[in-house]
Amino acid sequence: MNMIKKLVIILVFTVLGSVLIYVQAQDTITLSLNEALDYAVKNNKTLVNARYNIDKTKLKNWEITAIGLPQVSSAIDYTNYMGAEISFQLDEAAPAATIPFNPTSNFKVNVSQLVFNGSYFVGLQLAKLSYDASQLNYQKSELDVREQVSRAYYLVLVAERTLDILAANRSNAQNIFQKTWNLYKSGIIEKSEADKLSVMVATIENSQKAAERQLQMAYNLLRLNLGLEADQPLKLSTGLDEVSEKKKFQYAVIEPFDIQNNFDYKLILSQEQLLTKQVTFEKANYLPTIAGFYNHTEKILKPKFDMTPKNIIGLNASIPIFSSGLRKSRVGQAKINLYMINNTRELMDQQISLQERQARFNLNNLLEQYETQKRNVEISKEVFENMKLKFEQGIVSSLELTSANSNYMSAEGGFTNVLFQLLDAELVLRKMNGNL
Repeated sequence: MNMIKKLVIILVFTVLGSVLIYVQAQDTITLSLNEALDYAVKNNKTLVNARYNIDKTKLKNWEITAIGLPQVSSAIDYTNYMGAEISFQLDEAAPAATIPFNPTSNFKVNVSQLVFNGSYFVGLQLAKLSYDASQLNYQKSELDVREQVSRAYYLVLVAERTLDILAANRSNAQNIFQKTWNLYKSGIIEKSEADKLSVMVATIENSQKAAERQLQMAYNLLRLNLGLEADQPLKLSTGLDEVSEKKKFQYAVIEPFDIQNNFDYKLILSQEQLLTKQVTFEKANYLPTIAGFYNHTEKILKPKFDMTPKNIIGLNASIPIFSSGLRKSRVGQAKINLYMINNTRELMDQQISLQERQARFNLNNLLEQYETQKRNVEISKEVFENMKLKFEQGIVSSLELTSANSNYMSAEGGFTNVLFQLLDAELVLRKMNGNL
């Protein structure tokens, strides 16, 4: 009976624990833009793999280093000659002597140490450069993730703004329609006036539904970049006004550009260093290899006649003499690869400089468009409000009111589009300068 009670208690606590875990998993995560960036750096799947790659490169470096460190191995053997024996006769007058082959068994220990190998020492330098390159690749991946998270964050904020505008416009349009419908019921205006406004309300409702779906897609994209589950509730605490301060864009325009901060350029420089060292590596294959060794043999089963020493020490030297041009060909290929990467680096220098100027040009243009679209929204909204007032006074028709509302919504859409492009252009320019 006591055992049953214990099992019931364990089951209850297990169920309660599962419920608590589920509830905690569904808690809403609230993130500012900076918090979202930090969260993504820790949890984004791409960056997790990039960190594993650094660890893998570090272990690979030790693998290469270990080649030049002492190597110790052991072996044990057993030999049985199946009753074989050898006979010999030193004098014809004397009887032949017979020596049987007794079973033998040995335990051997071998110690070796690389003394000199040019390729090995250059290989150590290559391994160090490879490790540095893996860290640089990680930093580049982190920069890419920060860009993706920032862009997705902006997309959510812009989508929320669009949805808020449509919700307010829908509420406004419904109020106008309701008033118009009441006037029609009172016989003051014709039904066609109310019908036209009902079409305007339906159009706004359709746009609102589409905006809601776009908002969900934007949130899903952000969750993916953050490394969150698809059903994890998420709330953003940084507002659109905060990320779209005009002074931020103005600073980005005047911020000096240094190509040495660009990660694409850093990566090509890293490859150039690797290929430069690769030429040295191939040349080092012309050098000899010298290794020392020590052997110890412990005889477990000894033969009757044994002259083998227990301890041996020595040196091995391998000297390359002639390879029919193999080494020369490899050196030539390494040099060609270096020439090619030099040209690629010079080309990338020009391309990045051109892209930076184009990105700065685009940001300037979008800043001007931003001011124009912002003014356009203000004017369109003012016209719509005046039209709404005149419509209520019976001065203008519902068609004119619908047209004014359409112009206002078009202006809001244009402003939102330019705002997102402006945020994206500033993001691109900062990324080129390695500053995210």
